Amino acid sequence: MAPPDLPLLERDREQAVLSAVIGELRSGRPALVTVTGEPGLGQNELLRWAADQARKRRVHVLSARATPAEHELRYGVVAQLLASHDRDLASRLFVTSQRPGGLPGLNHLLTACRDRPALLVVHDVQWLDPASLRWLEALVRRLPRAPVALLTSTTGTAIDRPEWSVGTPLTGLASTIELALPPLTAGGVAAAVRAVCGFGDPAFTESLAETTRGVPAIVHEVLRRFARTGRAPRAEHVEHLRALTAEVVGDHAARALSELRDPVAVDVLRALAVCGDLLDFPLVCTLVGPHPVPETRLRATLRASGLLTGRGGSLGEHDGVVRARILEEMPADARADLYARAARLAQRVAVADQGIAELLLQARPVGEPWAVDTLRRGFTAALRSGRRDRATAYLARALDEPLPAGERARVELQLASVQMVTAPAAAERRLHGLVRSADTREGLRSQAVDLCLLGGDTRAVRLARPAAPGTLRTAAAARAPAGAVPRSGQRLDPIDADNDAITGERDELIALLRVARFLRHDESCLDVHPAPPLPEHSSSPAVAGVRAWEHAVAGVHLEASRQLARAAFAPDPSGRPPLVTPRLFACRALFLTDDGDEAEAHLATLLNEAHRQRAAIAIAHVLAVRADLHIRHGRPDAAARDLAAAEAELPLARLHPLFVPYWASLNLVADLLNGRADRAREVAARPVPSLAEECATSAYLLFARGVLARSEDDPHRARAFFRACGRWMLHYGCVNPAVLPWRSLAAEAAHALGDDEEALRLSREELRLAARWGTRSALGRAELGLAVVIGENRAEHFRAAVATLSESPARTAYTRAVLELASAESAEAERRTTLALTSRAAPTAGDIAPGRLAGLPQGAPAPTAVPPGRGTPALHGAAPRVRQRPKAGWPALSPAEHETAVLAARGLGNREIAAALSVTTRAVELRLSGVYRKLRIRGRDELRALSHGPEGG
Repeated sequence: MAPPDLPLLERDREQAVLSAVIGELRSGRPALVTVTGEPGLGQNELLRWAADQARKRRVHVLSARATPAEHELRYGVVAQLLASHDRDLASRLFVTSQRPGGLPGLNHLLTACRDRPALLVVHDVQWLDPASLRWLEALVRRLPRAPVALLTSTTGTAIDRPEWSVGTPLTGLASTIELALPPLTAGGVAAAVRAVCGFGDPAFTESLAETTRGVPAIVHEVLRRFARTGRAPRAEHVEHLRALTAEVVGDHAARALSELRDPVAVDVLRALAVCGDLLDFPLVCTLVGPHPVPETRLRATLRASGLLTGRGGSLGEHDGVVRARILEEMPADARADLYARAARLAQRVAVADQGIAELLLQARPVGEPWAVDTLRRGFTAALRSGRRDRATAYLARALDEPLPAGERARVELQLASVQMVTAPAAAERRLHGLVRSADTREGLRSQAVDLCLLGGDTRAVRLARPAAPGTLRTAAAARAPAGAVPRSGQRLDPIDADNDAITGERDELIALLRVARFLRHDESCLDVHPAPPLPEHSSSPAVAGVRAWEHAVAGVHLEASRQLARAAFAPDPSGRPPLVTPRLFACRALFLTDDGDEAEAHLATLLNEAHRQRAAIAIAHVLAVRADLHIRHGRPDAAARDLAAAEAELPLARLHPLFVPYWASLNLVADLLNGRADRAREVAARPVPSLAEECATSAYLLFARGVLARSEDDPHRARAFFRACGRWMLHYGCVNPAVLPWRSLAAEAAHALGDDEEALRLSREELRLAARWGTRSALGRAELGLAVVIGENRAEHFRAAVATLSESPARTAYTRAVLELASAESAEAERRTTLALTSRAAPTAGDIAPGRLAGLPQGAPAPTAVPPGRGTPALHGAAPRVRQRPKAGWPALSPAEHETAVLAARGLGNREIAAALSVTTRAVELRLSGVYRKLRIRGRDELRALSHGPEGG
């Protein structure tokens, strides 16, 4: 059990004042002391302590307590005061008719106090009945003539305010003191914890002080209940402490509510619980209806109960708990009606949209157009502030209002676009309902399927069942108005409109079905019909976008693919709203046609459109595709920023398994290019869902893992990953090497392992397919891959690759081609120098002058700088070198060090070198340290100078 003086913590000053008043009272000096403060701060406990101290000093103590139940009982408090002094007089107060100016028992009490000082203690004077109030005011006026002290407590605002407040001339020469009690400080709360539960963690004490606001009554009760659980005051129990605090605050609110006897005050309190923060107190009172109670009296009554604070008439700090306790006893229908009336009033006085939307969440349907408009504006505002759960609640509430069919479908679609991130299963159910029931002319079915594909649901498009071409005219005629007969040679406009709408929807659904087939190749299932081919002649931008992608992945019709991708962004001739997924695939087709700048502009348009529509899932996918573009164009920093923004919109935990491999591959490659090899390895080792292994995007993750293995000089694993990537790409019909150049990288791995036959086969196959496709990027990468693995004329092949890639956006591949060309030219120069020296030594000894070899230059030959496994095979019949390579200088550098040194000498930074060589920045630093040590130089300036000398040149 808590010690009895626990509520008097940090009340030393007040106790000292009361002790002084009692001491002066025994000397015949009267006093008037008022202890005030919010409910629960310990006013009544302080009065009880003062009464005990007075009794110990042999002061006569008379005490009484005013209550809301006795507010209308005449002389209720006076009877309690006089009961111990004159029981017969106290009992007669309730039956004696009141005479004008009569103050029963007052003179008798003052006469008795002349012989013995008296302390009158009155608790909660805010509930004084009017007769007792006048009696006490008369006593106060007579205080200077008697050794009597009046000690009262109040919550600060009485219903009928006493006139003995500080500074009034009513008290005369008597000492008048007002003690305002503050809440407990953090130190006081910590002392309370030590007194009840022992020493507590700082986090526990801080949480208790925050949730209880330092109110001693609440602190005492919370600690008492917490001590009963037997738990220690530790940080791990903070959540349980918060729950206990909410329970105690609710109990205090329920107790205060039960003490309110005025039904008008109860109704006003409920109205305040509904909209007290949105409307002023006078407006809140109008929700109750006509009543005879003045506003000032209502306000005073509610403040006296402790349920209303002095800040303009609100419900205090613990609004949520107090509101719930106030409203929980109302019938559900009455509560919903009160919220509806409050929403109407708030709408009339132009309250902010989100405030009205909060009221409408709990209200019954109001059946007025402004309700739906307000909820939709509140939805937009909530999304803007990042409150997605609240935004979905607003739109779900809007669906409870009566809406036209088309408007209801649009609200359903908007709600599903947000629920795709917060509640994917609910969004899919909602979208499937739209796919089955939405009107064709609105384009909502296609938009619903498009949204499903962004969420990874490939089944929705099969639910739509695209109409067959032969049924279009029949279906349109069935929708024509009854009795509408066309004239000779004239067609009905409604039928034509419906026919165009059905045709447009059919084309869009076929295009989306082809996308679903590409994402997840499940046509082997018996209950899945094969995807129909795209219409040959269609004006639908969706068909154009998907056809551009299909041409691009097949590696045929370059110019047609480029034109179709551009057509995907043209407005639909029939005015149908544009779809997101086909345009994303059109952007990816533009990647492959080397029109990256144009694709980036279209992606910016898509991103702005998605932001306007507050479609988080569309924003995330657009950012991911733009990150892919940044990686292809050698901008890994920008790719990392876009990927981080995409994950902020769509967390990885909510990402559909079909897209997990694609996003993981982008993160892996971006981390690797940015020098974060450890993070790249973590991404590569992260398990993927089982469903992700059944989709086309798995090839991207296999390719990225192969790139990681290649950067770690592990050709065995690299070739395995690139082969698996190729099998998966071919399974989904991806032949174009511009999508993923897996053949050339698998060829390099095979060449490093000594399998030159496979390396040449794969390289030549990629070169043939790249030439058929015709873009500079694909052809340059294929030429570079062939140059790496071929044994003859390597420098010529590298020069061809550099020339091709110099006009392409593939800057990373171009940098690598330049490096490889420099290494090949260095090897070629070394080979020619060796052959020249050998040819001079070939004649007979008689042809050589004495000392000829001794007079040869002693400088080191040019470095080889060819990566391991990539060197030019020794020419048959070539003479051996004249002498051994020296241990110091350029020839002492390893191929990796030589590549790094060449780039550093050209002015590239460590991060740029790491991106070009696909290694970490730490690896670059280590390589440069080795270069400086072997070349016996001190930095980049000397390296740059040395690179132009006889050794480095």
